[in-house]
Amino acid sequence: MQNIKTILIGIAFSPNLKPNLFEAVRLANLFEAELVGVHVGEKSNEKEATLKQLLSEADVLHKPLKTIWQEGKPVDVILETCTKENIDLLILGAIQQENLLRYYVGSIARKITRKAPCSVLLLIKPSIKRVLCKHIVVNGLQDEKTEETIKTAFVVANHLKCKKNTIVEEISQDELHVKVNDDKTLRETTIAKERLKTREEQRVKSILKEINADDISVKTQSIFGTRGYSIGHYAKVKRADLLVMNAPTKLGFLDRIFPHDIEYILSELPTDVLIVK
Repeated sequence: MQNIKTILIGIAFSPNLKPNLFEAVRLANLFEAELVGVHVGEKSNEKEATLKQLLSEADVLHKPLKTIWQEGKPVDVILETCTKENIDLLILGAIQQENLLRYYVGSIARKITRKAPCSVLLLIKPSIKRVLCKHIVVNGLQDEKTEETIKTAFVVANHLKCKKNTIVEEISQDELHVKVNDDKTLRETTIAKERLKTREEQRVKSILKEINADDISVKTQSIFGTRGYSIGHYAKVKRADLLVMNAPTKLGFLDRIFPHDIEYILSELPTDVLIVK
């Protein structure tokens, strides 16, 4: 997913509807995309009037809003709408930190994220007034999906007028194959780390050769640690405005009990997160 032509937002008449809707309108205009809104529930004159009033207060949409009213289970309705409307990007308001019960049960946002046929943008702090995106962190881990994800991050940066992208290569400690017991093994570990960093940086540089990033400051950063957790912590510490990640290949029942890559991100969102499919 590099280009975004259709965006879907779930319309729930909650206190967060206004900022979520304003963010969706801004993004639709920035990408010159069609905005589709789906409300899971009954259609009523009161709801229509509320939605019309909010839209009148938001930026003027470049393309008219398409509104879908449908009853059913939220997860099923939203996923079906994504497929029927050929959605490129689904915008979801998300819980920033979930308790243990919700971690196991899974919130609506997390269930949809796992099953969505399109890319998903999780918003943790939607704003009525635009907050400029100044720093995007994107995963650079060795994976067949990473090249597309990095390219998408630069497309997004250009549309959002973001001037700084950091590509983070997460390297597992298991790759070191050295246990530190004394000065000698410490030196061996240091050398091994430098070799791994060099390898990862060269791999990412080969991807960047195909990307036009003239107006964007690009940094690569290698970090050692648990995948998902490490990059989430990095994005939080660096106060990134957006974290861009590969979509998970597989998330089964055991992955939800024993966190696996993206699960670390979903359980405690460090910032707004774009999951690229």
